[in-house]
Amino acid sequence: MLEKLQNNRNALGLLFMLPAAVLLLLFLTYPLGLGTWLGFTDAKVGRPGEWVGLENYSFLLGDAVTRLALFNTLFYTTLASVLKFVLGLWLALLLNKNIRFKTFFRAVILLPYIVPTALSAIAFWWIYDAQFSIVSWTLMKLGLIDRYIDFLGDPWNARFSTIFANVWRGVPFVAITLLAGLQTISPSFYEASAIDGATPWQQFRHVTLPLLTPIIAVVMTFSVLFTFTDFQLIYVLTRGGPLNATHLMATLSFQRAIPGGALGEGAAISIAMVPFLLAAILFSYFGLQRRAWQQGGKDE
Repeated sequence: MLEKLQNNRNALGLLFMLPAAVLLLLFLTYPLGLGTWLGFTDAKVGRPGEWVGLENYSFLLGDAVTRLALFNTLFYTTLASVLKFVLGLWLALLLNKNIRFKTFFRAVILLPYIVPTALSAIAFWWIYDAQFSIVSWTLMKLGLIDRYIDFLGDPWNARFSTIFANVWRGVPFVAITLLAGLQTISPSFYEASAIDGATPWQQFRHVTLPLLTPIIAVVMTFSVLFTFTDFQLIYVLTRGGPLNATHLMATLSFQRAIPGGALGEGAAISIAMVPFLLAAILFSYFGLQRRAWQQGGKDE
């Protein structure tokens, strides 16, 4: 039977996939199913709760804090993802050139990404401190401001401050991944376009960008997913303050479910994030369809 199993590629493939399937079932499918169930109950910490249908969701639709958290999440995700893409693409193009110490710079650029998120948040908390901010101190010494900036005490300052911290942490992932994609593009394309008289901008627009599009689709999908579900950075840095100005859906869900004790309500908030995450995944799926024309096929 063992010999038959070894000769049966389908059975052997299923056998190799079994450990991963078990892990996904235990740590992904079960929590998702449990969270979905809790979202339709009035469960509290220490009490199972009873079925209430869409009551949690109808309450959240009229809840001003939840609507604010949704706005914060969309604003945070959109602005941070765009900035990470622009800066990451610029760094990838720069590191793809023949510059001195290129290997060193490629290693250094990964540092913000490999530092633990909580440690990064604590560092930014110190940088943004209302009394001891190194940024405010430097600007005052340069004569650009006359008082310390309240980075985390003002709602809009706090929003932009958390976005900056997220961008600092996420740019390396985008840059390194796009750099890997750039190195798969054959130099012959650039040589042929240069012979035809194409400028560097025309080469980027008509050669680099189209060939990099499938990689961009994947990278931006992961970037959006990571940013939309960000929890550690916000929770350590601001805990959703001031005045709920930096609360994201993930942090609000945790606050309502664990410290607040309303497991059903917190689960409903987290499940409400799923449609947005599915939209990002579909974006990646349709972007990947363009791989066909890179291989000489047709778009499907």
